[in-house]
Amino acid sequence: MFRKREKDRMASFIGPGSVFKGDISVKGMLRIDGVLEGNIEADSLVLGEKGEIKGDVSVKVANIGGEVHGNIRAEEYVEIDAKALVNGDIHTGKISIIEGGVYNGRITMEKAASKVVELQSKEN
Repeated sequence: MFRKREKDRMASFIGPGSVFKGDISVKGMLRIDGVLEGNIEADSLVLGEKGEIKGDVSVKVANIGGEVHGNIRAEEYVEIDAKALVNGDIHTGKISIIEGGVYNGRITMEKAASKVVELQSKEN
């Protein structure tokens, strides 16, 4: 799912058995396998099967494998894996819910603004 870009390298990690309370802002990828109680702002998020987030998420792309109790705003893409549980609203460009994944909330999808630039020719 994730393209190989510099900003997609894992920048921060909350490991299994860890509990973090407070908001977090990360440039690059954030992986959570523990519990985070607070809001997240990152380029990309990977939430492992045992991971849990209690707060809102604001990212470009998100891969959710654990539990999220809060809203998700992803500019590009959200993937909810087979063992995931999401309780909250999602605002994104694209979404994928793998069979078995549980989602409770509203989904709002917007197409990304067109990047086509029209050139005007000069007539002499």
